[in-house]
Amino acid sequence: MDLHTRKLRAFVVLAEELNFSRAAERLFLAQQALSRLIREVEDEVGATLFTRTTRKVELTSAGEAFRDGAVAALTALDYASAEARRRERVVSGTLHLGHIVAAALELTEPILSEFQSRYPDVELESHEYPLADLDAGLISGAADVSIIRLPVSTPALHTVPLFSEPLIALVPKGHRLAGRESVSVSELLDDPVTLSELEDPARREFWTLAAFRGPESPAVVVPIRSATDELQVVGSGRAVGITAAAAMRFLSFPGIEYLPITDAPRSVVALAWTDRSTPLVDRFIEVALAVRDRETDLVNAIEHPHMLP
Repeated sequence: MDLHTRKLRAFVVLAEELNFSRAAERLFLAQQALSRLIREVEDEVGATLFTRTTRKVELTSAGEAFRDGAVAALTALDYASAEARRRERVVSGTLHLGHIVAAALELTEPILSEFQSRYPDVELESHEYPLADLDAGLISGAADVSIIRLPVSTPALHTVPLFSEPLIALVPKGHRLAGRESVSVSELLDDPVTLSELEDPARREFWTLAAFRGPESPAVVVPIRSATDELQVVGSGRAVGITAAAAMRFLSFPGIEYLPITDAPRSVVALAWTDRSTPLVDRFIEVALAVRDRETDLVNAIEHPHMLP
């Protein structure tokens, strides 16, 4: 027996209505067509399923047994179809997120929470990379998508900004600029500056304020390996640090003052990915940008630190 679902559904509807006219209306069929389908079902089953008179239609004992089985079969088929469609829509797998120190600052938690809420079947693994790893694991393939600071000279990266921050100077207490409310770039050019090891050209130029220096006065660089290392170097008086304003909130250190630089360029935090992008990467980017655009007050506060509590 090879009954297709159209015949089974016609049988079940007639078994519910016990009236050819009403059943035909529900099925959007002519009564003659419905009668033909029921006869075909009975022929294939090999039993009389209904008794018919001019006044009423009734299920036979065989019809009742077949009705129960037909309803169970259609219910199982409908469930299987719905489950297949649901699983087709489920996004699963593992997404490796690389990020710099402090990632996307106060925007990090809303982004990660929103992504996990939308895609609970995705395992999100995040890893912080050292200052010298400019692409936060992308080029090595350890990360699928990363949160980095621009600029970088790394080729083949696609980026989209999340926000930008003003720059500040880290100076030790006792420095000639200590106690000031702010400083200008020109007031910092005579000091050695910290810079992470293996810095690429674009970042070296940006973080040493090279655009403000003449060719005859390049920056004197004191190499560092981490943000903590930078604080120790500055605190010892060996150099000043040029960094993003977030350091005032996330890198407190005794003996160091944090001075806004009034005329420096801004530091941009961005999402980055490569041509190896996957659907999971696309979804993460979509979520991150949606959160960025939704959390306008939070982004404004990051971009203008005086607005933060």
